[in-house]
Amino acid sequence: MARILLGVSGGIAAYKALELARLATLAGHGVRVLMTETATGFVGAASFEGIVGAPILIDEFERDPLRGAFPGEDAVTHDPIGHLELAGRCDAYLVAPASANTIAKLAAGNADSMLTTSFLACTASRLVAPAMNDRMYVDAATQANLATLRERGVEVIEPEEGKLASRDEHGRGRLPDPELLLARIEAALPGGDRPWDGLRVLVTAGGTREPIDAVRFIGNRSSGRMGIALVAAAAKRGAEVTLIAANVSLPAPPGVRRTDVETAAELARAAEEEFPQAHVLLMAAAPADFRAASPAEGKLQRSGGLDLSLEPTEDILAALSARRSEGQTIVGFAAEAAASREEAVERARGKLERKGADLMVFNDVSDPEIGFESERNAVTLIGEDDETEVPIASKGEIAEAILQEVDRLREKSGRPTH
Repeated sequence: MARILLGVSGGIAAYKALELARLATLAGHGVRVLMTETATGFVGAASFEGIVGAPILIDEFERDPLRGAFPGEDAVTHDPIGHLELAGRCDAYLVAPASANTIAKLAAGNADSMLTTSFLACTASRLVAPAMNDRMYVDAATQANLATLRERGVEVIEPEEGKLASRDEHGRGRLPDPELLLARIEAALPGGDRPWDGLRVLVTAGGTREPIDAVRFIGNRSSGRMGIALVAAAAKRGAEVTLIAANVSLPAPPGVRRTDVETAAELARAAEEEFPQAHVLLMAAAPADFRAASPAEGKLQRSGGLDLSLEPTEDILAALSARRSEGQTIVGFAAEAAASREEAVERARGKLERKGADLMVFNDVSDPEIGFESERNAVTLIGEDDETEVPIASKGEIAEAILQEVDRLREKSGRPTH
């Protein structure tokens, strides 16, 4: 798909670059890795070579056996200058982890290694992901160097806050997870002709909270992970994605327009505003079915007891389906915990018909292996005339299966993408 150049500088976070290289390779990208000499003290070059299937380069005078080619490409017939050929062929170049020393060199335009020389020669999208001790990160020199890189059009992926490598150290300086790094790379790639270019996709995610008083609420355990996976998959296909997130703490992929809401009423209003412009609605959020009829303004006291009267919330999916226009595809989600699978699927099919959706995604929330907080899921895709089981897999893989079915439905109905 894309040619990614990965620069690895010295730091304990270099081990995360191995997983990034693996994920990028699994996603179909061709990956070449450049390392500083210091980086080899943390991670061996042979580990990267085994993952990406290409030689690792460290010294700018080192001959490249692939002559600047990326995995899956044919090498040029002549023997090119290594740092110029790799930098000229890549679609994006990420330095991760980027140590304070390497950041200083990049900002100064130094060219003393294969990593820094190629960075200087690269005209594709360039990104750096700083990773270091928090005191080094907040130092004025490091911040000035990062500011210089930003001014030159280099994208800086901010480090995360948390426990650091040094014992008992906590602060900002952690390298983000490889999945996020790959998403940032893919967002920086040239658009090209991606299958969902021109398609506008609206995704809802998370679970609503309906106030009982100023402190307590009625809610559910939906984390929004499935919705975020759908957002990432749609954005990767080139769609213009809008996310309505109900109490979701997870970050959205870069380039996604996000609106945060709390209650079902807020979710309904936001969805009503965004839905008319959408070609595809993926209603992965779990709105509460009931809310307190008269929530208290202050905090209710324990000693007074509680007599709670509930009223139903709006059926958001059904309301949106009733307002649909030609060319829109609507996907609903049904989390069921029935006594038998047959009963659960039948309930989900009933929701498909009542709510006017094109596809209902059923998952069994009684299974702890694929519950709300799990990284994995297993679903049944229920259409008007058929059912497709998707066995247990990561939520990213489940998202891909759902979007493939959306593709099939839109092709079958002849719905436009623009």
